[in-house]
Amino acid sequence: MNYYNSIIDTIGNTPLVKLNKVTKGIRGTVLAKIEYFNPGNSVKDRIAIRMIEDAEARGIIKPGGTIIEGTSGNTGMGLALAAIGKGYKCIFTMADKQSKEKIDILRAVGAEVVVCPTNVAPDDPRSYYSVAKRLNRDIPNSLYPNQYDNLANTAAHYETTGPEIWRDTDGKITHFAAGVGTGGTICGTSKFLKEQNPAIVSIGLDTYGSVFKKYKETGIFDEGEIYPYLTEGIGEDILPKNVDFDLIDQFVKVTDKDAAIMTRRLAREEGLFVGWSCGTAVHGALEWAKDHLTDDDVLVILLPDHGTRYLAKIYNDTWMKDHGFLEDRAFKTARDIIHHKTGGPTDRRSQLTTIGSGVSVSQAIHVLNRYGISQIPVTDDTGHIVGSLTDSAILNKLIEDPTVKDHPVSEVMDKPFKFVGLDNTIDALSSLIDRDNKALLVRDEKEQVHIITQADLLAAMTS
Repeated sequence: MNYYNSIIDTIGNTPLVKLNKVTKGIRGTVLAKIEYFNPGNSVKDRIAIRMIEDAEARGIIKPGGTIIEGTSGNTGMGLALAAIGKGYKCIFTMADKQSKEKIDILRAVGAEVVVCPTNVAPDDPRSYYSVAKRLNRDIPNSLYPNQYDNLANTAAHYETTGPEIWRDTDGKITHFAAGVGTGGTICGTSKFLKEQNPAIVSIGLDTYGSVFKKYKETGIFDEGEIYPYLTEGIGEDILPKNVDFDLIDQFVKVTDKDAAIMTRRLAREEGLFVGWSCGTAVHGALEWAKDHLTDDDVLVILLPDHGTRYLAKIYNDTWMKDHGFLEDRAFKTARDIIHHKTGGPTDRRSQLTTIGSGVSVSQAIHVLNRYGISQIPVTDDTGHIVGSLTDSAILNKLIEDPTVKDHPVSEVMDKPFKFVGLDNTIDALSSLIDRDNKALLVRDEKEQVHIITQADLLAAMTS
C-alpha cells in the first residue's frame, strides 16, 4: 500500500509549471513553482514543520505545549497542521487587514485567533508582533517560533525548495524571483541555488509601503517609506533576521493594484488559482524580465499560496471596484491625481518643493509665498523628510510669539505628512486628510515623491 503516515509527510516536492499567456513578449522560459500543492496550500508549510522540529530538538517545547505565532495566515495554517500531527495547541495573532477567509481557516483547524490593529508600530503593545510575544511570556510551555527572526525559516528553504528547483530545472535555472516578507523563502532558496551556480540572479519582489527596496539600495532604514498597503504576506516595516540582503541581487516594487490584476489574470489565463502576493511576484518578475531575460534564460517564480484565502477580496468584483481597481471614474487613485496634475518631469508641479529644517521661519514663509503653496515638507541635511510646515500653523505661532520668525523651522515644524500608496482611492485619501495632516505624500513608479493637497482632492472630486 502507498500512503503517508501523517499529512505533514506530504509537504514539499511541489511542481514547476510553465507560464504561457501572461508571458507574452518575454524572452526565455518562465516557470512558476506552485506552492499551493502543499497540504496547507502554501509555501509556509515548509517552515512550520522545520521550526517546530528545531524547537523540539532544542527542548524549547514539550508534549502538550502551545504554539504562539504572529502570522498573515499561511504560516499559521502550516503550524496548525504540524500541531495537529504532533499534539500541540495553537494561538495565532493576525493584523486586521488579513482576509476573513484566513481567520476562518485557522479557526477551522482548531486554532485560537487574536486579531490586532494593522496601523500601529511594530513595538506598539497592540501590534500582532507584541501580542504574540506577551502571550508567549504568559503561557507556560509555549513556543513563539517567530518566523521573522528564526533562521530555521531560511534553513527549511535551503534544504527543500532550493534543491527541488535545481533538480527540476536540471540545473538550468538562471534567475529566481520571489516575494519578500520574512525573507526565508527567497534567501534560503537563493543560498542553495547560488552555491550550485553563483551566476544565478535573485530578484526580490516588494510592495509600496515596505522598507526593503530602499534599504537594499541605500542601506538606510527610512520610516518615511512605511505606510499602509493592502497586499498580504509580503513587505515589512521591520528588518527580519531572515532577510540576507547579500543574497538578493535586486528588488522590484509592485503596487497593490498591479498585483491584484495579475493575480486574476493568472487564474483566468493560466488556470492558476493563486493568492494576491503571487500576482505581485509574477507582475514584478515579468516587468524586470522585459529588459533582462534572453532566449536561453530560465526564470523560476515562486507562487506562495492559494486563491481561497482571497475570495472576498481580489476575486470579488465589488471589493475590487470599492478599492479603485476596476473603477471607471476619471480620477480613481493617487496615481491618477499625480498624472493629471503634472505635465512631465520638467513641469514645476511634478517637482516636490521642500525646505531644510535649519532655515529660519521667515525664510520658510518666503518660500511658501514664492511658490503660492500653503504647506511644505521639511527635510534634514541628508534630504530625508522629517517634518512638515503649513501657513496656518506658522500664523498661529507668530500670533503667540512674533520672535518665532527668527527661529529655525525645526523648532516649529509638525510631524511629516503621511505617505500613501499609488493605488489608494480618493475616498481613502480623503479620510487621511484632517486638521493634523494637511497633505499627503506619494512615491511614483520612479521613486519620485509628489504631494497631494486638499485642493488636489477637491479638483479630483469635482472634475
